[in-house]
Amino acid sequence: MKQIFKYLGEHKGAVLLIVLLLIVQAYCDLSLPSYTSDIVDVGIEQGGIEHEAMEEMRQESFETLCLFMSDEDEKTVREAYELQENGRYERKTDDKEEIEELDDIFARPMAMLSGMKSSKEVDMEQFMAGIESGMVTKDMILSMEDEAMEKMEDVSDSIISQMAILYTHDEYEAMDYDLNHIQTSYLLKTGAKMLGFSVLMLVAAILAGLIASKTGAKIGMDLRERVFTKVVSFSSKEMDRFSTASLITRSTNDIQQIQMVSTMLLRMVIYAPIIGIGGILKVISTKTGMGWIIVVAVVTIFVVVGILMKVAMPKFKLMQTLVDRMNLVSREILTGIPVIRAFSREKFEEERFDKANKDLMGTQLFTNRVMTFMMPAMMLIMNGITVLIVWAGAHGVDAGNLQVGDMMAFITYTMQIVMAFLMLTMVSIMLPRAGVAAQRIDEVLLTEPTIHDMEETVGDEKDFNGELEFHHVGFAYDGAKEEALSDIDFTARPGETTAIIGSTGCGKSTLLNLIPRFYDVSEGSITIDGIDIRQMSQKKLRSLIGYVPQKGILFSGDITSNLKFADKNISDERMKEAAQIAQATEFIEAKPEGYESPISQGGTNVSGGQKQRLSIARAVAKNPKIFLFDDSFSALDYKTDVALRKALGEKVKDATVLIVAQRISTVLHADKIIVLDDGKIVGMGTHEELLKDCETYLEIAKSQLSEAELKGGAC
Repeated sequence: MKQIFKYLGEHKGAVLLIVLLLIVQAYCDLSLPSYTSDIVDVGIEQGGIEHEAMEEMRQESFETLCLFMSDEDEKTVREAYELQENGRYERKTDDKEEIEELDDIFARPMAMLSGMKSSKEVDMEQFMAGIESGMVTKDMILSMEDEAMEKMEDVSDSIISQMAILYTHDEYEAMDYDLNHIQTSYLLKTGAKMLGFSVLMLVAAILAGLIASKTGAKIGMDLRERVFTKVVSFSSKEMDRFSTASLITRSTNDIQQIQMVSTMLLRMVIYAPIIGIGGILKVISTKTGMGWIIVVAVVTIFVVVGILMKVAMPKFKLMQTLVDRMNLVSREILTGIPVIRAFSREKFEEERFDKANKDLMGTQLFTNRVMTFMMPAMMLIMNGITVLIVWAGAHGVDAGNLQVGDMMAFITYTMQIVMAFLMLTMVSIMLPRAGVAAQRIDEVLLTEPTIHDMEETVGDEKDFNGELEFHHVGFAYDGAKEEALSDIDFTARPGETTAIIGSTGCGKSTLLNLIPRFYDVSEGSITIDGIDIRQMSQKKLRSLIGYVPQKGILFSGDITSNLKFADKNISDERMKEAAQIAQATEFIEAKPEGYESPISQGGTNVSGGQKQRLSIARAVAKNPKIFLFDDSFSALDYKTDVALRKALGEKVKDATVLIVAQRISTVLHADKIIVLDDGKIVGMGTHEELLKDCETYLEIAKSQLSEAELKGGAC
């Protein structure tokens, strides 16, 4: 998991912006239930009257209320109100905090008077007359108030406030206020606020989602680029360590997993704690006395999720390995279809694919079946909690301890808290696979290529001649007990053709692969014009070499793009000359589109011989100092082979040419022939010299040439 957070840490600015947007979204989301509660409790039940501290009230009502206040509270109230000429007291302040302070002062006296008015035990006319006559003193009233409030100690502040509002309602009505207008105005104002918060929440959610998606996509793009750059820098040793199928899976499926989870982390994992903690704080502020329900809900969710994850987690960790296996088998079968058909192994390969497919399907089905219990379980918990809240809340409403709007807000906040945990749970399902994917990506990124440039390279500005020397070179593959090449020592000079021949597996291709540093020598050194190739930059080294691999590889595009693969600035004349040297002109010009003829991926729309000739032309067009032909004439007929080698000898006579071949006819006229056997040089010289002095070469020649050709020294 730390790798995923490391990737997210590379985009701190975007993450911070998303957090800010999610805080705005959560604030709006958490504000809406409060407004819903206000619409029910204030807008409907209280007729839109928000405050006990009225804007104005009659003088007699004001004086009566002051009798129910302490001296300190009375002083505060008298400072906040001013008697007008019309005989009414008008509130002087519009400050929200001061009005809320006045609300607290007025709440108890108004609730007391409202309760007395509605009580059959109290004669309000007689009570008021007692106040006017002085028989009922302020101390007596305050004592009565304290006794009444002691009896109502279990009643919530919202109920006391609602009782006080009834008094306010009656007072407004006595002053001929338009109560319908007050209610309508409040509902419209509150509704407008809710609409505004909803729009703001929508904008914040869209922007957060957009930035999260772009950040996730950027992480995916950066990882693909980094993995590709790293893989391109790998030597053949690293490519042997990671299979091609595995590298493709890591570059596609694994990075896709990281990208998807990164987006979800930014949207859900950040948002869930914000909304969850905010919901808990809001629930506490409602003072409904039902906080225990939240505890029950969270504990139940943790138990359910814990059981499901314990069952499913091992399978999630296994799934990525099975996806890798599936891709490996699929790629192997698809690339080997001709061989599979030739050996009638379709049934066997179908069974092998079916096993990999069923293993993956079985694991996916198991995890999906386990996780299908999650949503019904969560819905059961959510609905059960709703019923529990309504049941407990209904008792509170019936007892006068809870308002309907508060209960509705509590339900909404509880659902938000549950949904927050549900979001975290959904993300936790995907984290194991993403964690495995991130480890696999990191494994590639942290692998250091064994072949790299020295800190200070030499020969970058030098114009090389191309003299190639092997100085007692030895090489062993990683983990091999024996050397593939041992004590290889020879010189290949410009203007000469050096051929390498030997039995299959004797190390011919390995020797050639050491020159462009696909592998590095284990012993000795290779020099070009006296400079060790390990001291040269790889770019400079490979710019001197025209390499034609054993298996001709073409790229999707057209013939021109393939022949100019080394440098797009190669002139058309040079390109056509290279095609002519490679004996490719005839079949290229026979195509309707000529050099613009399309080449499919891998060159599947041209024959093996045409592919080899285009590969040779590509190397010739580069105009290198050193040519490396790794058995590059094997698919050519004898006539084309002879014509091509003759053209090479005439057109590239200043270059150093190394040819690896199986056929004697290909190396017959080489200036120097090196015979390899079991990784060692067992003969070196011309064709005639080797026929006399090298038993291994003679055996190869006897297997390929007639008696007359052996005696004549020609083919």
